[in-house]
Amino acid sequence: MNKPVILIKNKIHTIRGVQVMLDSDLAELYGVSTKRLKEQVKRNTERFPENFMFKLTKDEKSEVVAFCDHLNNLKYSYVLPLVFTEPGVSMLSAVLKSKKAVEISIKIITAFVEMRQFLIKNAYVFQEFQRINQKLITHDEQLEQVFKAMDDKELPRQGIFFNGQVFDAFVFISNLIKSAQARIVLIDNYVDENTLQLFADKNSEVSIKIYTSNLNKKLLLAAEKFGQQHGGIVIIKFEDSHDRFIIIDNEVYHIGASLKDLGKKWFAFSRLGLAPEVFLSKIPDESWRN
Repeated sequence: MNKPVILIKNKIHTIRGVQVMLDSDLAELYGVSTKRLKEQVKRNTERFPENFMFKLTKDEKSEVVAFCDHLNNLKYSYVLPLVFTEPGVSMLSAVLKSKKAVEISIKIITAFVEMRQFLIKNAYVFQEFQRINQKLITHDEQLEQVFKAMDDKELPRQGIFFNGQVFDAFVFISNLIKSAQARIVLIDNYVDENTLQLFADKNSEVSIKIYTSNLNKKLLLAAEKFGQQHGGIVIIKFEDSHDRFIIIDNEVYHIGASLKDLGKKWFAFSRLGLAPEVFLSKIPDESWRN
């Protein structure tokens, strides 16, 4: 692909669902002033119907200028630019009546065609981007509802976090822990000293009991130091659970990821309609304590 066509492609914009070029960019390519280009168009208005040429609105002009650094000089202009579609560009070469205009128009039409072919070939990709973007918008709305519920002191019922949302997931669990008034019970096979950091901001009166299969000296030492600063914490050896659960006072949550890995991969959470005592009655209370 030759360089002039690449440069022209950078000046093609999609406005009102069609590909167009601005009068100032076309004038520069044709080697004439924008004023002269507009004069020639005005003298031949019958050759430029709306599907060949139209004037931008203020909002359309602002949007184009915002995305194109080379159009900064239009930022404070009160004149609304004209834009030309592919057939409009072809007609321009006829009214400008110069050899250069014909040569440049051929390059511009080539750029239009290549851009159109690119869009057709990648239509599925653009549709996928749009679908993903819509999902993210929906997800953001769900997160907003989750955090609003927590601001209103109402525990959220369910939600999902995608990979990379480490901070959002941390804030969710942190707020959940802070909401506890009497007890927190965690069932998680992959607890480590990093998990304990999540409980540092709990209310001082809240008791913590952790059931985990990953019981080792390092974790017990971390739990002992945690207890010295933040109050007692009980850790119990438990190997019968595959999933992760956390009990906040009288509410049981199913958590789709270990607390130490929140936000690293997709995970969902949901509040279960299950009484904690019924839930905990299934767990043998062995005495692996710090």
